[in-house]
Amino acid sequence: MNQAVALANNIKIGTVTIVFNTIFLLAYIILTKGKYKVKYLIQGVSTFMFGFFINYFTYNVLSGVLYLNYFQRILLLSLGTIISGASIGMIAYYNVITFPLEGICIEVNRVTKVPFIKLRYLIDIISIAISLGISFSTNIPILVREGTIISMILLSLSIGLTKNHMEEKRKKMSSNLA
Repeated sequence: MNQAVALANNIKIGTVTIVFNTIFLLAYIILTKGKYKVKYLIQGVSTFMFGFFINYFTYNVLSGVLYLNYFQRILLLSLGTIISGASIGMIAYYNVITFPLEGICIEVNRVTKVPFIKLRYLIDIISIAISLGISFSTNIPILVREGTIISMILLSLSIGLTKNHMEEKRKKMSSNLA
């Protein structure tokens, strides 16, 4: 979705990421009624840095990396997505420094009891739908392909499984101590 919005508006992908994460941060602040000021500050700085790094690596470091074959690119994408998902899952479990999107999912899960992983998948599906809508309504190519689907499946799954594993591990440790 970020790439589709960036291409349709001729701006950088990281910049779009900053804008959307800022919107998610504002929504998170509203959901939590402004009670985590330090956390919001950390999320804001993280949001900006994440977008900056996306721009830097996309347009400077990785712009010339075309030497991998299709299978290697899919394997690298899958491995990177699983590692990212597991890392985000641990961060979400500890709920110390989350990105605004995961913070929203954690808060909605807490209030509604809808499983975190379902909420995360819902956001992924909405993002894919928006990307397809942008592609169909403009002259940019369809960006939703196999990498998008692999990332959607593996990222949310890795986040959810890791977060659930950490919660089960905590319950087991608590019951062993009791």
